[in-house]
Amino acid sequence: MKALRIMTVVGSRPQFIKAAMVSRAIVARNQRGENQQIIEEIIHTGQHYDENMSDIFFQQMHIPEPAVNLNTGSGSHGEMTGRMLEKIEKEIVMRNPDWVLVYGDTNSTLAGALAAAKLHVSVAHMEAGLRSYNKGMPEEINRILTDHVSSLLFCPTKVAIANLAKEGISRGVHHVGDVMYDASLVFDEIAGVRSRILDTLDLEPGKYLLATVHRAENTDDPTRLQSILSAFSAMNERVVFPIHPRTRSRLDALNLKSNITNLKFIDPVSFLDMVQLEKNARVILTDSGGVQKEAYFHGVPCVTLRDETEWVETVAAGWNVLAGTDADRIIASTRSLNIPVEHGMLFGDGSAAGKITDLLVKMGT
Repeated sequence: MKALRIMTVVGSRPQFIKAAMVSRAIVARNQRGENQQIIEEIIHTGQHYDENMSDIFFQQMHIPEPAVNLNTGSGSHGEMTGRMLEKIEKEIVMRNPDWVLVYGDTNSTLAGALAAAKLHVSVAHMEAGLRSYNKGMPEEINRILTDHVSSLLFCPTKVAIANLAKEGISRGVHHVGDVMYDASLVFDEIAGVRSRILDTLDLEPGKYLLATVHRAENTDDPTRLQSILSAFSAMNERVVFPIHPRTRSRLDALNLKSNITNLKFIDPVSFLDMVQLEKNARVILTDSGGVQKEAYFHGVPCVTLRDETEWVETVAAGWNVLAGTDADRIIASTRSLNIPVEHGMLFGDGSAAGKITDLLVKMGT
């Protein structure tokens, strides 16, 4: 039987981690000697340059090296997406995949999906159906357009399925769970053995807050950014803040980093170090969609520095509070969190990657 050819398009560290779980499932399936073998080729668009994505990153995470790095670099959304479209199209023509698999909501996601759809190659979208209902976010546009050209839509939650149904999408929709939950089960133990970040920063488990801020809606609005920093500085406990390069430049320009004695600004950390920081924090404060989920995986309460979220399940379950950027709300939310007694399985049972692999084979034959 002819092997099934999958071309995976990724452009950022979180996408590589998600793709790693599917790659592991593909290898396991091939090793079991299933009737149809799978050949996967990973295309790295180079959308995000990440110093932590060194050879060590790929070795530690057991992530396959990309077949090619397109080195599209940075630029405006249109400029980046256009360059990616051109280069991904050439890769699809050359490699002739049966499926193009895309992840999440980045420009790489949209470019991969559009390039494949225009060449009449089937698109599979992992993390389909997420909606913040804020079209001011580039990510929301990427999600919607990608979902509408996909033949297979892998949904992490039942809410995602309902979101697609509202838009008339029901064919090819599957509830598989979240591969990042798969990843948390695999890498939690590895992080506990290999990461020394708590010792390096002299942190005690449960005795600090962890903060991340990187979304343009917060970093590019001086009023919102200043309000967030005011809230952090008013906390009467230590706040560890791995600082995104864009956020650092904005803080420096506004002179917002001086005289905040309880904030520990650190450079971006490796994935395994981030896992350790997340699972040992008392509370996580973030505007990242991924970190909201990871907080839930680790059973750590989260205060989201946004007015809406695509992960509404975590809010409904009581583990996540939408505080926006009002300083008083952020402070009150952080101090008065009531940790729920129950912690359900909102994101599947840790077998999402295997389900995705099986469906790609089933639908590709």
